[in-house]
Amino acid sequence: MNSVWTSPQQPEDFVFDTDSEAEIAGVLAKYPAERKASAVMPMLYIAQRQMGRRTGCAWLPLLAMDEIAKRLEIPSIRVYEVASFYTMFNTRPIGRYHLQVCTTTPCWLRGSDDVVSACQKATGISHFGETSEDGLFTLTEVECLGACANAPILQVDDDFYEDMTADSTEKLIAELRAGRRPTPGSAVNRLASAPEGGCKTLLAVSATSDKQ
Repeated sequence: MNSVWTSPQQPEDFVFDTDSEAEIAGVLAKYPAERKASAVMPMLYIAQRQMGRRTGCAWLPLLAMDEIAKRLEIPSIRVYEVASFYTMFNTRPIGRYHLQVCTTTPCWLRGSDDVVSACQKATGISHFGETSEDGLFTLTEVECLGACANAPILQVDDDFYEDMTADSTEKLIAELRAGRRPTPGSAVNRLASAPEGGCKTLLAVSATSDKQ
């Protein structure tokens, strides 16, 4: 059996807490009773966030997935296959901060290799998939994050840090190590996906243009 499913860190029990139960009620209300199996992905998110709140490690133990299967009245394997297919779900323990570097073409052309190297230098991690010795960081290579205009992207947990360089990456990791989470967004103060330096579109029509 795959080691993902036999981790010695599997908890002895899992129960959804009050906050999660409130979220679950809202999610299930969106689906007809006979279609509630469609709620598997939001349920996985709820369980993973709860583990993050309760333990500082956002991942999905087997018992959590089994509980989701029970709630949705589907076989456990149906939940396992979804959790193991999508990279946003962690089926084994990770560090307190999940560093996810996009290395797809736009980010690569804009310097994602430098971001990867900076992550490794600042955390002591040698390869993707590893967790730092202090347990704070896990480094993962991911495919396109959909923010190509602001490449390269470093996603930390659910937050996007954009227009990253080796220097800004090391500074970000230093802040996280100190227990501070910088505001997500562009490292060069870009407005949304506007060009660097601000909007360059015509904002007003001159009087001369009106006469032409």
